[in-house]
Amino acid sequence: MRKLSISCGALLVILLAMFVFGKTIYSKPGMLSSAKDVVISKGNTDAVISQLQREHVLSNSFLNKLIFQIAVKMTAKQGPLHAAEFAFPKQASIQQVLNILRHAKPVQHELTIPEGLTAYQIENLINQAPFLTGQIIVPTEGSVLPQTYAYEYGNSREKLLQRMQDSMQKTLDQIWKNRQPLAEIKTPKELLTLASIVEKETAVPRERSMIARVFINRLKTGMRLQSDPTVIYALTEGQGKLDRPLTRQDWTVESAYNTYWIDALPPSPICSPGKAALEAVAHPVDGNMLYFVANGTGGHSFSSSLTEHNHNVALRKEKK
Repeated sequence: MRKLSISCGALLVILLAMFVFGKTIYSKPGMLSSAKDVVISKGNTDAVISQLQREHVLSNSFLNKLIFQIAVKMTAKQGPLHAAEFAFPKQASIQQVLNILRHAKPVQHELTIPEGLTAYQIENLINQAPFLTGQIIVPTEGSVLPQTYAYEYGNSREKLLQRMQDSMQKTLDQIWKNRQPLAEIKTPKELLTLASIVEKETAVPRERSMIARVFINRLKTGMRLQSDPTVIYALTEGQGKLDRPLTRQDWTVESAYNTYWIDALPPSPICSPGKAALEAVAHPVDGNMLYFVANGTGGHSFSSSLTEHNHNVALRKEKK
């Protein structure tokens, strides 16, 4: 009986020692020399271990593999191991690794769509973005809201584009609902189209609503918009920037997008305008301005008469 008690005691000591040793391995710093993003593919525990070992997140030792396997089973109630791209910190322990695989948010990548890009440029940007799957075709002009979008490894380009288009539609609907009623802007599409022209005309925030007012006043009086960006869009067919200076001869190009040639708005947008340009058209400043010209300092000089406009043009030429 005494020998049995001694044997049981020894066994308990051994088991306790094994538990303490295992827990030490479980929580001690790992071998990863620096923080690293790793893509974990779908698979069983052994497959996950193999991936982690190949990426040097886990040691290749049999003991580490065994501790990891035991830990997965003992903590199974905490949830399954997920397949995604995860960020592992330097010297991540087995405990940290398991916590990341179960609860961490996958690595977030970002794609910024700048204001004023054409549909062709946006299509190229999305198709070149890394870590996405599939390809997209050129979206409808003006259908994407310019901003920064987060996505994960393996996401679909088509679904990312849909998010961008949903964002534009939601933003446009809200702005249209709260707009200042204007007889010259009859539909959300017209607001979007004029905003795309405003977006290309100036990069100065405070000028957007002023340029919007100029174009609205021109529509109101029956004047042509005469916007150079629409000519460039007509010449390039929306595929990018013109590789030369614009000439007076270009103003005569016969295109539904050339506002020197047509009497109204183009049939659709010439780029994807940002929210600020949309707001500028929905809420233009008050005034009777009909003209504007670059002032040589990055902004524009505005006027309500052709005489005043010609004077501003002359001043601009003197500065050159």
